[in-house]
Amino acid sequence: MDRILLDPRAWGLMLAATLTIMSNATITPSLPGLQAEFADNPLAATLTRLLITAPSLLVAIIAPFAGALTDRLGRRRPLLIGLIVYALAGTAGLYLNSIEAILASRLVLGLGVATIMVAQAALIGDYFQGPERGRLLGYQMAATNVGGLIFVTAAGEMAAIDPRLPFAIYALAIVFFPFIWRVLPEPAPAATGHDNAIPEAEPEPGWQFTVAVMSVAAGLTFVIFYAVPTQLPYHLQGLGMPDPQKAGYVMGSMMFAAAIMSVVSGWIRPWLGRIGTPVSGYLTLAMGFSAVASGDTLGVEMIGTALIGAGLGLCMPTFITTALNVTPARHRGLVSGAVTSAIFLGQFLSPLVTQPLVERLGYAGAFGAGAAGFVVLAVILTLMLMRQAPPRPTRIS
Repeated sequence: MDRILLDPRAWGLMLAATLTIMSNATITPSLPGLQAEFADNPLAATLTRLLITAPSLLVAIIAPFAGALTDRLGRRRPLLIGLIVYALAGTAGLYLNSIEAILASRLVLGLGVATIMVAQAALIGDYFQGPERGRLLGYQMAATNVGGLIFVTAAGEMAAIDPRLPFAIYALAIVFFPFIWRVLPEPAPAATGHDNAIPEAEPEPGWQFTVAVMSVAAGLTFVIFYAVPTQLPYHLQGLGMPDPQKAGYVMGSMMFAAAIMSVVSGWIRPWLGRIGTPVSGYLTLAMGFSAVASGDTLGVEMIGTALIGAGLGLCMPTFITTALNVTPARHRGLVSGAVTSAIFLGQFLSPLVTQPLVERLGYAGAFGAGAAGFVVLAVILTLMLMRQAPPRPTRIS
């Protein structure tokens, strides 16, 4: 066993990670039921889809500034406050009486998600160094997707009973709170500067352009990708699979594949290279979207979403890793915030982009358009990154 997994701090950080990136999608199986519950609202179709992506708007706005909060207050206090906000805002959908009020609570949930993400990411940098830090990031991304797998599958079962019931899953933040409080101490002040003693390689020429490409690519990827949690339950309904459990199984298949690929991607990235890794991910995403568009059985839909999860598992670590590798050390916090903001902005914008496509092309047509979009992104990303000089060797950190 990797000795890093014997460190309780690693498990505390991974538990915190399970609450973050895929937290928006936890209530995906509830969307058709919630839309039916608020059917008298003429905006119900759009507002129910925004319930998935509303937290992303707050994360996109706050992420570039959240690092300053953790520098001022320390890492531990914002993390613990974020867990409380997450639990209170996340469970509010159990009792709020209007779709607008639930949407407002989802925006507050984004505040908790942003605080948790930034604080736990900073703690990884403070607690671990070198290869250990890189391995933990892989485990963390896998934990995020495993958490999503468990939460969304459970949400499917709960939504079959009552579409409000999946909001109770957010109370897990309170369950995790005592363990996280106990195993994640505030780092010593010197811990945040331990890398200063390690000579840093010079930043890559034109690093700003590479960071911009990675940020834009990350944002556009999530605009298309988030059609899965926001539109797939309705697509399954149209295929004669209205059961919320089936939406949970299909989403779970995606998250399971993403969890595996998130770990594997660290091993295959050196072989595929800076361009080959995200392009392979985009082509895998395109195959997955094509399968979802053309499939008419639960098995085919699960295979399609598994391909989507695997493709995202290749792309997502590459966006962040490439941006950080080319950036001077003094700007890494800002760059990390920029990529994070782009990812969550893409999530928020997704239903605003994909819903008109659904209305014009139908669900199958919209997923087919998403497949074509990923092929176009693969071509554009290849051409843009080929403009840059071959990357210099970088120290793994």
